Amino acid sequence: MADSISLKRVWRIAHSEASLGWGGQEHRILAEINGFRRRGSEVWLIAPMNSQIYQRASQAGVQVLAQRFNQRCLLPFHVLRLAWWLHRQRIEIVNPHSSRDGWMLTLAARIARVPLIIRSRHFDVPIPNKSLSRLMYKEWSHHIITTSPKITSSLISTFGLDAGEITTLPTGVDLERFKPEGPKADFSTYLPSPQTPLIGMITVIRAAKGIQVLAEATHLLKTQYGIHVHCIIAGEGPALDYVKSVVSQFSVGDQFTFLGHREDVPEIMRSLDIIAIPSFHEAIPQSGLQALAIGVPVVASDVGGIPSIIKQGETGRLVPPHDAAALASAIRETLEGKPRTQAMCRAGQEFIVNHHSLDTMLDRLDAIYRQHLGER
Repeated sequence: MADSISLKRVWRIAHSEASLGWGGQEHRILAEINGFRRRGSEVWLIAPMNSQIYQRASQAGVQVLAQRFNQRCLLPFHVLRLAWWLHRQRIEIVNPHSSRDGWMLTLAARIARVPLIIRSRHFDVPIPNKSLSRLMYKEWSHHIITTSPKITSSLISTFGLDAGEITTLPTGVDLERFKPEGPKADFSTYLPSPQTPLIGMITVIRAAKGIQVLAEATHLLKTQYGIHVHCIIAGEGPALDYVKSVVSQFSVGDQFTFLGHREDVPEIMRSLDIIAIPSFHEAIPQSGLQALAIGVPVVASDVGGIPSIIKQGETGRLVPPHDAAALASAIRETLEGKPRTQAMCRAGQEFIVNHHSLDTMLDRLDAIYRQHLGER
């Protein structure tokens, strides 16, 4: 009996995502899908055909269903079509990840009598219509998954959720991919000297990510401390032109390199002296988890879910958001206080191995599925 219980359960799962872009949320969804596929489950993705996650999932061999989520006038038709599809595929678990797909897939799942409806929430942003959203988070979903304790606390207070109805589950790190040993990216052509410290950000370029604060901090490091750093920004996003204009205003254009989108994230991180996360609001950034796993020092804003992984003085350094002077000071401390910085890096690696590996995330998801669906 014990042996049969320990066997991995094979599930039939459908995830959905309405976003057309590619960022941490989409990365998390694909990691879940591929993780359970490797464990033998049947997993589908429902997404717009012109979205990046649809294209990446298709290339990875994931079963995909094309679905448009922006046609409100056709909502009843799409809901009934999805309900029929869910029933035909014998889906046991549905997990929508954004607002538009959340309403459509949840309604379809209720019609199709899908046994387990999970609603994931990735961002700590205000919920505009709380009375209507209560249907989604309290009445129609069987379990809620968030990516940070702050989001969990907010949803509990907003909708009166019981602790057993919601789980905080940050994205797990692939420890084989994000390990300290391995190749490094070569940024020597961008640097005035090989000794120039490299500060990096791997992010979607939005105003709320705080790259403009890093630009001011870079200026302060140069003018107040005589420290010349070079900043590597990997990613794309809607605020790219704005960020570049701010970098120019602080006269640090020669100290910034914008790489655009890159897939070689571990190689980039291994080349850096510091990962900066100067966000104005954030759940739990995947770049922070990945940096800890590799052993790169982290300086981050004390906002959202960041303090649950970047613990001040233990696994990294925290600064107030919007505070360029504090960010510059923390970067200086990180570069000049190497023994303490290295101790934080070791503690961060141990923390990720013990609590935030990809396998740990998948195991906890599997436990939630078993809790609601049993061993059948």
